[in-house]
Amino acid sequence: MGRNTRRRPTGPRRATFAAIALMLGGGGLVVGNVYASATEGGLGGDQAQQSRTDRTLSSGAATIDCPDVGDRLAWVPDEARSEVDSELAALDQQIAEAYQRLQESTQAMQQDSGFADSAIMNPLKEKRAATIEGIATAIGRAGDRPQGLENMAGCGFRASGNQAGEWQDQNGDQGGEGQDGQDQGDGQGDAGQGDGQEDQQNGNGGQAGNGPVADDFADITTVQPNVQNPSPENGASRGTFATSCGVNANGLFNSDNVIVAPGVSNGAHHFHDYVGNQSNDAFASNDDLAQAQTSCVDQGDRSSYFWPVLRLQNGAQEQDAQSPGGGIEGNAGEIVTPGQVTMTFVGNPRGQVVAMPKLLRIITGDAKAFVNGNANVNASWSCTGFEDRQLKDKYPLCPQGSDVVRTFRFQSCWDGRNIDSANHRTHVAFADAAGNCGDGFLAIPQLVQRIVYDVDAPSLQDGGRTVPLFAVDSFPEQLHKPVTDHGDFINVFDEDLMGEMVDCINTGRQCGAGSSNGEDPENNPAPNPDPPSDGTDEPTADPTAAPSQDETPEPSDSPSPSPSTRTPDPASATPTKEPVEAEPRAYTSPPATQRAESAAPTDAADDTGSAGTADEGDADGNSVGDVSAPQPEPQAVSGDLADTGTQLWPAALGALLLIAGFVMLRRVRHGSR
Repeated sequence: MGRNTRRRPTGPRRATFAAIALMLGGGGLVVGNVYASATEGGLGGDQAQQSRTDRTLSSGAATIDCPDVGDRLAWVPDEARSEVDSELAALDQQIAEAYQRLQESTQAMQQDSGFADSAIMNPLKEKRAATIEGIATAIGRAGDRPQGLENMAGCGFRASGNQAGEWQDQNGDQGGEGQDGQDQGDGQGDAGQGDGQEDQQNGNGGQAGNGPVADDFADITTVQPNVQNPSPENGASRGTFATSCGVNANGLFNSDNVIVAPGVSNGAHHFHDYVGNQSNDAFASNDDLAQAQTSCVDQGDRSSYFWPVLRLQNGAQEQDAQSPGGGIEGNAGEIVTPGQVTMTFVGNPRGQVVAMPKLLRIITGDAKAFVNGNANVNASWSCTGFEDRQLKDKYPLCPQGSDVVRTFRFQSCWDGRNIDSANHRTHVAFADAAGNCGDGFLAIPQLVQRIVYDVDAPSLQDGGRTVPLFAVDSFPEQLHKPVTDHGDFINVFDEDLMGEMVDCINTGRQCGAGSSNGEDPENNPAPNPDPPSDGTDEPTADPTAAPSQDETPEPSDSPSPSPSTRTPDPASATPTKEPVEAEPRAYTSPPATQRAESAAPTDAADDTGSAGTADEGDADGNSVGDVSAPQPEPQAVSGDLADTGTQLWPAALGALLLIAGFVMLRRVRHGSR
């Protein structure tokens, strides 16, 4: 029998092999984890994105983001407008229904990661595709068929930041338990779970999960003054005309929008306050508006002024609690009647103004700004006594003795021909920082609307259980964000009264039933006619050039204190100021971006004036921003402790193995000497 001459590994050699194996294995884990991190959390880009989406959906912290088709329609033939308006309203209804299904399906999505796509998003895309085809066909029958609309059928999910079952406490931490250990989140995503519904009533007025949340509020005393107003030049129209139309004490509400969705009931999907014209609903014709009763002191003003109602999230059962546009679509709680409403028309800092055409429609702000972006945002929130500081993406927390103020400054340039446009934007525009209107546009009296509410700063530390939160009504998927605030106006002034307004403004006088020379001089001071500029939102100085997206600040530009500092302490904050009825000035600058090229025919500019030069106005739900632009990664999607541990443990283990192998190798070598 032959002798086996192979050398058996000695103890030191075995140890050496083991050390090398540990080092190789550990190094492999470290390198692999670094590579995985570079490809978004250990998965391929698409897989990682899907993983984050699944986590967001299963937590109930998502909303639906769809391209705004209406905004692309800068030109629609008159013959097709009725059909197109109806189809656009159908798109909004489809999104509302899909969002409601999303809220009710948290449990199903937790059990099946593909549920959201198969049961919600794919059917939504199919419905939108058919509706969009109807829009294109209707326009094509009367003119040139718009191109590219079919690419807007698909929608996506967006993290809302509203974590279901969680509330930020005073330290900014999030926890699943509310006051007295009551779990606020059980069943928030699934309306069929009774425990969750009961707990919701104890915090956020039964609206938890649909907003608002603590991060939607900011202590006004911590905000730095951000208002700058340039002085008017020689020849400016310095006068003012104030109309007095009440505060909607008679309770005229509906969830229609005759501007954006004429002939469609519940076209706004949220309730509006109405003052002035008393016949405004979805089915009101121009003749109806012209012959209507008015709540205005001067009966020559039958104009319609309307805006989303403000509600206390206290669980109160309002008239619309079980109705579309109300509780069914997430607009719940007590409707707050304003303590004061002033509508003042001001002049232009560069020159004279001309009369508004009768039945001119203007919408300022963007009802869909939470998903559309900031291009058309014109929300402006503050507190009496603090109106030198304005917020556009936060609700204000006002100190004791100070009231909440919403201010709108409407577009003040008109194309000279049209009383409306297909996207409700291009026929009017904002002046630039110096007060210049774009080429072909005329300066008109600028409506400045100021709405004051006597509401207390909510108790953020307990989700509004002690002092209820407040929020404006919104489209369901917009989650009651303050940035979605907007105002609507239809001019129904008698021609003679409009002539008086123009003459008053151009000659530098103060006139009107609501002015210091009219019915209520104490509560209606003259506004500053200067164009707004806050030093951070500077509009382009060239009215003929479309500014870039970089010129529009993100909402985060507004100071946002942590939740622990948001409820002001009157004893330690800025000394409480007595409520001062400040001049009705809106301190937001005109929107500074324009959405990517329109789907309108090449002669669209002939229909809307100088389209593209002053196309900065708003549509109620029609934003001007690139719908395909990527959104910042929301904190609700990634970055939590569980994510961090999941992503880093392989690297940590690899590092330990690598160190262990190195130590073992050194000991083996030291022992063999």
